[in-house]
Amino acid sequence: MSLNSILGTANSGLQTAQAQLRVVSDNVANVNTPGYVRKTADAQSRVVAGQGTGVGIAQIRNVIDQFLQAASLGAAADATKASVQASTLDQAQSLFGDPSAAGSYFSTLDRVFTAFSTLAANPTTAGRSQALSQVGAFFNQSASVATSLAQLSAQTDQKIGADLTEVNSLLSQIDALNSDISRASVSNGDATGSQNQQSQLIDRLSALIDVKVGATPQGGAVIRASDGTVLAGQNGASTLSYDASGPTGQITLTNANGASSALGSRLTSGELGGLLSLRNTDLPAVQSQLSELTSGVASELNTIHNKYSAAPPPTLLAGRNIGLDLPTAISGFNGKTTIAEVASSGALDHRIDIDFDAQTIKVDGGAATGFTPATFLSTLNTALSPAAGASFSGGALKLASTGTDGLAIQDDATTPAGKAGKGFSDFFGLNDLVSSSAVADYNTGLKSTDASGFPAGQSITLRVADASGVRLQDITVATPAGATVASLLGALNAPSGGVGLYGSFALDANGALAFTANTGSGLTLAVAADNTANTATGTSISQIFGIGAAQRNSRAAGYSVRSDLLQSPSKLALSTLNLSAPVGTSVLAAGDTSGADALGQAGLASHVFSAVGGLAAGATTLSDYASNIAAAIARKSAAADTAKTQAGAVSTEAAARRTSSEGVNLDEELINLTTFQQAYNASARLVQASRDLYNTLLSIVGP
Repeated sequence: MSLNSILGTANSGLQTAQAQLRVVSDNVANVNTPGYVRKTADAQSRVVAGQGTGVGIAQIRNVIDQFLQAASLGAAADATKASVQASTLDQAQSLFGDPSAAGSYFSTLDRVFTAFSTLAANPTTAGRSQALSQVGAFFNQSASVATSLAQLSAQTDQKIGADLTEVNSLLSQIDALNSDISRASVSNGDATGSQNQQSQLIDRLSALIDVKVGATPQGGAVIRASDGTVLAGQNGASTLSYDASGPTGQITLTNANGASSALGSRLTSGELGGLLSLRNTDLPAVQSQLSELTSGVASELNTIHNKYSAAPPPTLLAGRNIGLDLPTAISGFNGKTTIAEVASSGALDHRIDIDFDAQTIKVDGGAATGFTPATFLSTLNTALSPAAGASFSGGALKLASTGTDGLAIQDDATTPAGKAGKGFSDFFGLNDLVSSSAVADYNTGLKSTDASGFPAGQSITLRVADASGVRLQDITVATPAGATVASLLGALNAPSGGVGLYGSFALDANGALAFTANTGSGLTLAVAADNTANTATGTSISQIFGIGAAQRNSRAAGYSVRSDLLQSPSKLALSTLNLSAPVGTSVLAAGDTSGADALGQAGLASHVFSAVGGLAAGATTLSDYASNIAAAIARKSAAADTAKTQAGAVSTEAAARRTSSEGVNLDEELINLTTFQQAYNASARLVQASRDLYNTLLSIVGP
């Protein structure tokens, strides 16, 4: 071997040792840098024409354990998902308060029943005001909780938007760094700085969205969604966008080529996964439970209040908008009811007996006058005249006295009037205790042969979504030429132009309309737009039937105590109309508190609740249903807290193991430092030996 070869070998050793020492220096300097991945300089022998010519650096690389990296990224995504869910559900639970505490939402409901029980035992004006105040407090708090839950959903939307902005920025940066890494690799340079930066960006990205990480041939990173869809690293970065305008929030992925698709089930974890689950599933579930309870309480209080009358009775009984025209509403009634015209003294002036089975009306036991659903209003007006009259407008029936007589209604004890499970006064809401700003009772009483009330050519757009809330199809259904409920159902359930491919609508015995998805499909149905209007009432199909969770959930914020009752608590209906009282005696006793006693027992009344928010459908008492909701919310919040703790522990352990493999170990770096210094010294001595040999040879040759 020539001296030049020896010197070249020694020089290569010096340069290699210097490069390795620089790597050690970088590692030691970043020992406390979060996310820093230690690097190493791999040396290799140089061989030319079968002869060794020294050593060199094959590559400077980060020491990445792909298995531990994947485990750490997945655990971090699960931890942030669990954390945001636990935090938000804890906020949702706090809106209801501790059920055992005096100021909680559920204790407010208990105070309603207690106030009426107290009033029954001690009937005073102050007691009436207190009972009405408690009812108002319950529905005001219901509206407040509903508003706060809606605000939580809105905050979730805002957070999703902010997170997506960060995700798009991270994907763009990660993709751009691939170019830097590729250039460094091609030129045999040090790409570890860019790789470290990229690794830290990926760590942050994994907290927002669950990803899988692969490597490019040049040492860069390819980012994929959970199903393998490329997000960045190949032909550019994808962008994500969010649409919160529909019934459910939806994230859309647009790849580098401009093709768009819903992210849907490809988003399974990360903060975005948790936020989207909260927005589309968890918070709507709580909202639907609240709405179902609030509606149940209003329904039971109104049912009881409509069975009794104030003493003296009011001169005006104004019903609520039932969403139907009067002939259609009357056609489904059966049984008997009585409208009493009561003098200011409490004596009965006239009684109007209505027999819906025979379709007749009698005045004071006289001859029966027949009616049809179409002539019911005019026949009733004739019977009430001249002391009172009836009118129907905007879906509401109204009975009004023309003088001083008060009006009271009582269904027959043996064959009570009824439709859709309600009495005559209750169905029309003639003596409600609680009013609603919109149609809130979806037991319409409609049959398939009834008129639908919707003219041909109107449209409702239904959105079919999968179990994760991803929109599958928007279907616009046109109201058919046939004016019956059956024809409307046919249009809704049509395979073409309807939702027949995904499930079907059906009416139950009370006229409630429900959509049932195909078995095992997990599909949901919502209303994207509704341009229909009932000819008589102006209400839409979705309003009358309560189609879609959004429509039903809006009920909770719309209830309030009837304003005239708050102004005049004496109008509270607490007395039983005694139609068997002797002539000339009072048919309403001012001291009668049977209505107050019934209202005090309303919490024990059995009510049929729909299946909402994970709670099964069925009949149960208001108090038990309130307890079920409290337990369901508490379980969900506790489960989220447990998941947060467990996911956090797994994430911490995964990160620790990854750090132990990828992080800087000072003891190990000290050994490397010593080793590379010795290698440097050895190469330096070889240089010195070569110099000495040169000098010796020169001295032999002489001047």
